[in-house]
Amino acid sequence: MGTILAFGGGGFSMSDDGASALDDYLLDLTGRSRPRVCFVPTASGDADAYSQRFEAAFAGRAETSVLSLFCHQPWGYSDPKVLLEQDVVYVGGGSTANLLAVWRLHDLPEVLRDAAANGTILAGVSAGMNCWFEGSSTDSFGPLAPLTDGLGFVPASACPHYLGEPGRREKYLGWVGAGVLGDGYAVDDYAAVLLRDGELVEAVAEKPGRPVFRVERRGDGAVELEVPVQTLAAG
Repeated sequence: MGTILAFGGGGFSMSDDGASALDDYLLDLTGRSRPRVCFVPTASGDADAYSQRFEAAFAGRAETSVLSLFCHQPWGYSDPKVLLEQDVVYVGGGSTANLLAVWRLHDLPEVLRDAAANGTILAGVSAGMNCWFEGSSTDSFGPLAPLTDGLGFVPASACPHYLGEPGRREKYLGWVGAGVLGDGYAVDDYAAVLLRDGELVEAVAEKPGRPVFRVERRGDGAVELEVPVQTLAAG
């Protein structure tokens, strides 16, 4: 389902000054000198400060916009079909479960499917990673739990913050091993996976030593298959 860059963590939202080699890599994927990038902060309830950080981080190098489904000012409500006009749709972190519920009320899944088919790059961090997959590891309900009703643009499961948050690794391995979640990708903070039409193209990181794994069910458990990671140079 098109091109997807899924961040386990990192990007402008985990940078003190907004600079991010992962975000630079994302912009380079468009092949444009000033791409159109729309930030979708639904998972955070359209937190104003989050949107402002996005606009500051991308100012001067992209035509930025924010899709606010909660009608926050100064952005107001936009028809989700504005996503069809973007080079990149960048989804922020927060609650994966809430994001999916709100998106479905506003018919975003179909709009995003059409955008991806037309060449728009879909990207996101944490919940903005999880949403594209069939299932994921999420703390949307408080304790870590499996979520099985993702959009399914990628026929696999996902686990962001793999080594960065206590319990992520152990829980995800257990769910995949038990068949609660399907085989998938475990991505550490400051790393990302690039997928095209559901297939892994490469893994990248903006800090050294940030691993990515393909996690697969084998017998009564799960195994980690380490994916080679390219460490990006700072811009």
